[in-house]
Amino acid sequence: MSFTLATWNINSVRLREGLVRKLMEEEAPDVLCLQECKSPVEKIPVEGFKELGYTHMIARGQKGYNGVAIFSKIPMEENSAHDFADLGHARHVAGTLENGVTIHNFYVPAGGDVPDREVNEKFGQKLDYLTQMRDHFKAEGPKKSILVGDLNIAPREDDVWSHKQLLKIVSHTPIEVEHLHDAMEAGKWVDITRQDIPEGLLYSWWSYRARDWDAADKGRRLDHIWATPDISNAAHGSRVLRAARGWEKPSDHAPVFATFDL
Repeated sequence: MSFTLATWNINSVRLREGLVRKLMEEEAPDVLCLQECKSPVEKIPVEGFKELGYTHMIARGQKGYNGVAIFSKIPMEENSAHDFADLGHARHVAGTLENGVTIHNFYVPAGGDVPDREVNEKFGQKLDYLTQMRDHFKAEGPKKSILVGDLNIAPREDDVWSHKQLLKIVSHTPIEVEHLHDAMEAGKWVDITRQDIPEGLLYSWWSYRARDWDAADKGRRLDHIWATPDISNAAHGSRVLRAARGWEKPSDHAPVFATFDL
């Protein structure tokens, strides 16, 4: 079975229902994982998505904040949902497809503005969240699994517009990158996007603060697709749909895609 998967921080699924439908119609991924849905599950506009063939959904939501959802054309059953770091946030949900592949959809805390847990509680929460992800993967030993989402960390030097200038900026600090690598290593996850696109600057997020985001191009690769080693070689076709960042009233994130032949 071959299927294409996309991950996208939508920054309100109700506000941007039209953009989700546009992506579903024009790109038609078999599985679409959304983060920052900012909606209780019962208020997610599922009917419009079902009309486009996305008849399966699993989600965790809360009013106005966070929220993760997986929409699928392929039969899918809920697998798990974890509240890492005990924050009471809707930041993770996992579903298993009919071919046995489990898809984890994550929205890692952004971490605030100051990269110091002593003065910024949110930064500490981010590090604790990643630590509990690490411990979970170490205990679970994931197999036949894909992990996607807004992980809110751009780990590589070429995942940001200026490595030197962002070393002290939340999302690219050495301690965050170390925590992300520890979580990745614990599950033996493979970075599919960089497996397919090993070299060069690559971004999935551009700030709303930029007057002309496209011309300035000061981006970061915050959105990721990983897979366990037993299926990582089945992945191909990775890409970032940069054009979506320029759609009307867009999210500040662009969708990231990969295809798996399993």
